[in-house]
Amino acid sequence: MIKKGKTIKHIAVAGNIGSGKSTLTEMLAKHYGWEPRYEDVENNPYLNDFYADMPRWSFSLQVYFLNSRLQQIVEIQQGDKTVIQDRTIYEDAHIFAPNLHELGLMSKRDFENYINLFRTICRQISPPDLLIFLNSSLSTLVEQIEKRGRPYEDNIRLDYLKQLNQYYNNWIENYKDGPLLIINVDELKFADNQEDFSEVISKIDAELFGLF
Repeated sequence: MIKKGKTIKHIAVAGNIGSGKSTLTEMLAKHYGWEPRYEDVENNPYLNDFYADMPRWSFSLQVYFLNSRLQQIVEIQQGDKTVIQDRTIYEDAHIFAPNLHELGLMSKRDFENYINLFRTICRQISPPDLLIFLNSSLSTLVEQIEKRGRPYEDNIRLDYLKQLNQYYNNWIENYKDGPLLIINVDELKFADNQEDFSEVISKIDAELFGLF
């Protein structure tokens, strides 16, 4: 739970591809009056190239995400509004880059360069006041990815998603940077069920305001 009297400025939503981060970010922003910050997938200049040729574009894509997320965090820390962020800077370094490296899709040289850059950045920023993690099974991820029908996601490999889930679980098990709330997406269909969304709200209220 967040300490009483602490000013809440940064809520972050984390989760695998297709877990419902953008949807929940939008719903929570509307409910609480928070300002949303989304992952810009439509205007990302590397995504299409990355999914077509991962080894060639993995480093460029990850550096783009790192820079984009850093810009968001700087704006949050310098601003005076409560912001909810769709995906965190930590996921890039703890999940996506290591996964690409393990799968042979990012070279050792690029990976080490990336991680050193991330560590330098981390010394300059603060973690979110609350991290909301959307835990989802592989089958739910696939179902939701297919439902939204983004062309550049047609080439996502099943082993890629599975490996990401393993990295996510390991990261969350060891997350010690601040308050953490885990939402089971398989059980709480917040996008389609108002009662499930209300339960999510109750969990968040308990973390933020000590309401049970």
